[in-house]
Amino acid sequence: MEEIILYTQPECPPCEITKMFLKEYGFSFTIKDIKKDAAAHKELTRKYNSFSTPTVVIGDMVITGFDLEKLKTALQIKE
Repeated sequence: MEEIILYTQPECPPCEITKMFLKEYGFSFTIKDIKKDAAAHKELTRKYNSFSTPTVVIGDMVITGFDLEKLKTALQIKE
């Protein structure tokens, strides 16, 4: 499995739901808080051209905004 990075910020309910979703399915992931980490904010906006949280990066795939269906597809979760 490719590395999963979750860009988040405090008081972001969709970010918290995304964290719970990833944990529920047993995925390990790295959290990058864009409010506490200036380098993470720069990376999110410049490298991934995203200005919203949550943004999930899985290898070369970038999922911007809250979209559990895209996450399920990207992570090959079948229900």
